[in-house]
Amino acid sequence: MRVPAGSGALESTGGLNSMMMYLQVIGGFVILVVAAEAMVRGAVILAEKMGISAMVIGMTVVAFGTSAPELMVSLQAGLNGSTGLAIGNIVGSNIANVWLILGASCLVTPILGRPDAMKRDVVLLMGGSILFTGLCLEGTLANVAGMVLLVVFGTFLGVSYFREKADPELQKEHQEELEELEKGMPKSVPIALVATLVGVAGLAFGADMLVDGGSEIARSFGVSEEVIGLTLFAFGTSLPELAASVVAAYRGHPDVAIGNVVGSNIFNMMLVGGIVSLVIPIPVPQQVLDFDIWVMLVATAMLLPVLMGWMKLDRKYAFLFFVIYLGYVGAQAYGVDRLMASI
Repeated sequence: MRVPAGSGALESTGGLNSMMMYLQVIGGFVILVVAAEAMVRGAVILAEKMGISAMVIGMTVVAFGTSAPELMVSLQAGLNGSTGLAIGNIVGSNIANVWLILGASCLVTPILGRPDAMKRDVVLLMGGSILFTGLCLEGTLANVAGMVLLVVFGTFLGVSYFREKADPELQKEHQEELEELEKGMPKSVPIALVATLVGVAGLAFGADMLVDGGSEIARSFGVSEEVIGLTLFAFGTSLPELAASVVAAYRGHPDVAIGNVVGSNIFNMMLVGGIVSLVIPIPVPQQVLDFDIWVMLVATAMLLPVLMGWMKLDRKYAFLFFVIYLGYVGAQAYGVDRLMASI
């Protein structure tokens, strides 16, 4: 068979382009993680120099830092017109937080939290999930939805502040968390300022790389952008929470893992969803409306018995979480439309 002239060069170019989009995604994830860490460490030093308490810093600066990758990626995707990536990243991250992160963490150390403290989180988490779902069912997360989400988020912060202010143990946890973040970081205002600014710039740059690479992957495989957001982006932007939760469980603090998941899910829906939809209206893809948003609610509901203190998140239940998440990713790879049509 005669090979058309120039076909080797075209294949070589195609292979190079394919490699570049994967490198963009990997590089974007790496930059996001490093930039978020630099921004948080720098901002913590600046906040302490301003006399802000460890509890407030932990609730705002540190908590915001863990959700910064999701925020920047979803915001960049929305601004680039890749709205499927934006909403997919939010919903997929919440699913990954429960089934993947808690599943992995509790395989290390089972969770038996303080039921009284966790019961208060049930209303915030489940109520926030139902509100977010209801707003998505309107078909578009528009400016009004963004304002509603941000008002609820502000209320959540206020309730959390007064609750934690009355709990010496939680205040101690915040202080220990800040001390861990400050290790190896000079307590110099100029250095902290540079770290913060470089971190913010790095988040923007990493998000831009990630969105560009993810969009190319979606096009090359012929899948929708929301599927990439629900799986690849959700997994990648959840890596900081995964690492922190597994380490916390290994060190004998499994309650920290469940606290990370609850806080991160509320931040993702209320803060990330609120800011992004306030900046630019986000149409919700039909697949998310028909399938993924309900999967997110199911994942959240499976966490409720643990938060209520009715059951322990032991290794068997954690393994179930992990297996269900693999099944969810498998459903996305197979094709949700095909799966639902065959049921």
